[in-house]
Amino acid sequence: MILIDKLCYHSKLRYVNAEEKFAFAMLTLFACILSKSPAITLPVLVLTGLLTIQKGGVPFLTYIKLMTVPAVFLLLSTLAVFINISKTPLDGFAFAAGSYYITGSIRGIRQGIRLIFTALSSVSCLYFLSLSTPVTDILNTLKKLHVPALILELMLLIYRFIFVMLHLASDITVSLHSRLGNHSPAAAGKSFVFMAGSVFILSVRRSSALYDALEARCYDGTLRILSENLPAKRIEILSIAVFEIFLYLAAAALKMSGGIEL
Repeated sequence: MILIDKLCYHSKLRYVNAEEKFAFAMLTLFACILSKSPAITLPVLVLTGLLTIQKGGVPFLTYIKLMTVPAVFLLLSTLAVFINISKTPLDGFAFAAGSYYITGSIRGIRQGIRLIFTALSSVSCLYFLSLSTPVTDILNTLKKLHVPALILELMLLIYRFIFVMLHLASDITVSLHSRLGNHSPAAAGKSFVFMAGSVFILSVRRSSALYDALEARCYDGTLRILSENLPAKRIEILSIAVFEIFLYLAAAALKMSGGIEL
């Protein structure tokens, strides 16, 4: 079973109404994007993490490992915001490199930190949703929002096949390494090409087999997914409404005051 699926099916929040979790995650995410202030994004990052770990039951180390992937990507991608190469040193920091300086400005550092916190808090909102709600429940929620059926089917199939291809690539890579397919850079390059070609061929075969299985079950162009009726609780709806109102009022106040400087 895919790790994310395994975690969400075993989550303590699994049987909480999916519409509630979807509304909380999306509204909070939009508040983070609109505010772009650490005064909003940092508390959201902490809150969604606590909800996922404490309320959802996701192991702390597993959650940290999942957050490490986007965090590393963000740190690498924001280097362009932090670091500049210029003949004139900026006010943040500067290291001489010949006739040039590896330098950065205070404004750029602040902008980069805001970007990192905004992105991480947005990812934490999505993790809260994906680690507590199965894909089928999310798709049923989108269906109630009148998202076209074609888009929902493509989302489901693409989601499944991404992990099918990753599993195939992992198995083939292990097989190649056991045969010393990476003993040299040239061999590693050939192994990668072989792995990519094999994954493509096997994924096409898997998709053909899936379509045959659907046809054998009287597929008429629509994927029908069973859904559970999980009624929403008033106290949960009220809590989400109060939190979101407070969050958006705080974001609006920060915008009007010019935000909080780091």
